[in-house]
Amino acid sequence: MKSDPSRSSTRRITGAISLTATVLLVAGCGGADQEAAGDDTGTAQLQLVQTTPKATGGTDRINWLLEKEPDSFDLDLQASNQARTVMANVCERLFQIGPDLSSAPHLAEKTAWKNDKTLVLTLRPGVTFHDGSAMTADDVVYSLKRHSADGAEESDKFSNVKTITKTGEFEVTVEFTAPDALFLQSMAGDAGIVLNRAVIDKQGEDYGTPGHTDACSGPFMLKSWQSGTSVTIERAADYWDATNRALSKTVVFRWATDSTLVNSFTAGEADGSYVTSSTGPVVALRKQKGVDVYFGPSSRAWSLIPTDRGPMKDKNIRKALSLALDRQGVAKSGFSGVVQPWSSPVGPGAWGYEKAKFEAAQKSLEPAAPSSPSDEDLEKAKELVKQAGSNARETIRLVSDGTQGRSVIANAVRAAGQSIGLKVDITTVPPARFQEYYSDEAVRSTIDIIADDWYISTADPLGFYDNALSDSSDNWVGFSDPQYDALVNKALGTRDTAARADLAIEVQKRFIDNMVWIPIVQVPSTLILSDRLTGAPASGIAPYSPWAAKLGKKGQ
Repeated sequence: MKSDPSRSSTRRITGAISLTATVLLVAGCGGADQEAAGDDTGTAQLQLVQTTPKATGGTDRINWLLEKEPDSFDLDLQASNQARTVMANVCERLFQIGPDLSSAPHLAEKTAWKNDKTLVLTLRPGVTFHDGSAMTADDVVYSLKRHSADGAEESDKFSNVKTITKTGEFEVTVEFTAPDALFLQSMAGDAGIVLNRAVIDKQGEDYGTPGHTDACSGPFMLKSWQSGTSVTIERAADYWDATNRALSKTVVFRWATDSTLVNSFTAGEADGSYVTSSTGPVVALRKQKGVDVYFGPSSRAWSLIPTDRGPMKDKNIRKALSLALDRQGVAKSGFSGVVQPWSSPVGPGAWGYEKAKFEAAQKSLEPAAPSSPSDEDLEKAKELVKQAGSNARETIRLVSDGTQGRSVIANAVRAAGQSIGLKVDITTVPPARFQEYYSDEAVRSTIDIIADDWYISTADPLGFYDNALSDSSDNWVGFSDPQYDALVNKALGTRDTAARADLAIEVQKRFIDNMVWIPIVQVPSTLILSDRLTGAPASGIAPYSPWAAKLGKKGQ
């Protein structure tokens, strides 16, 4: 998935997250949010669960809240988190992500590597689109080529692809210019959506706009989009996979944030919502009668993203700020309940394999990104500032949109700078203008740091660390290391998971040694549900997997 204007391996989520601090990293099935006793810092401890308990049956209508109205349902053209959350139930992929954030074959029944650069996809027979027509190998070839086209949201997932050809009635062969170990994982994201070419050819540029049907095969179909009001999806009556037919009949999407979202749940007008960018309502709703709140594993993390405009181009200054930053203070003050100080720029939801290795590696990074700085950390930071020389005398300019999370982070960065002899100036712009710092390089060239949160669609940290390749559009600070590039490319071509994990951990170490981005906190997935409903996953898979299919009534 492509962030604007960056690589598709990551997605930027603008807006503050107003949530608290200590999280127990427990992965498994579970019931409603259970708040444990607070620790000695006064922060709550939360259990992370992969999914909610199984539903006992379906219901006629579910009212779901998005944070804003989708812009388009053509995910190649414009793939917002809101559009993905709707269309994950409508459009299916060659692979499918499960609640544990791992992926498995779906519309592709099986896969085989003939050699390091030749992949054969065997398609599942009997799959039909919502118009009743059969999915063919021609549709798959068309879809993959559409996703790979210049300017498409998922185009960078195909950077190593040479050809995509039909080689049998139910077979597609992909030839690569270089080995690509993450390609199959990307087939569980938007890059793997299979579209009905006949429908798109008929609709042309109208595809994905209000008043038009979908071109997919999922358990729900797009029934209506009343612009400015609501989107409705309806259970596909003739869904090809009878064993996974949607439990509930209709899901109606509207949009609300903050107090409006809280009021909708309080009044019983909303049945559920995945909260991502504006999660202040979580604090109020966790104690609300009739509402359950769940927290699940996610790859999302907040970081400081530096540019090469000013002093942040000096890695000694980046490393000094990391040592002096009070992450625990940010977690408590800016995110009132659900974040954890973190020492890498990607959350544990990305550990789709070799989890023990990645967990140990994460802990080894903590000295470079401490939860709270010790006196020794501050002394080390001051020495790094001295080594930066004249760069340390320049003012560091940080931009914020004034929302709670970013404001707290900005003030924490300024305080960290002051504690080690750096001057940090905060520029605050309206939220509507904040996007310009991503979309307009000239605007971005006026600042030195942006604080933002990112997630990846592949359960592999390498899906993030390619952001620091020398030619990456997300490498704003201009980091360049031939050894880093070589390690990333070697890892991306290594299919053996144990060997790839070792390479990914070395890549991660080099990233943190240079503080290409400065990690702050990691954020779990947040699901709010009426206590009448259950069955939805709590982990961060809503943009990619049919989360509403198993959503239904809770047993008595």
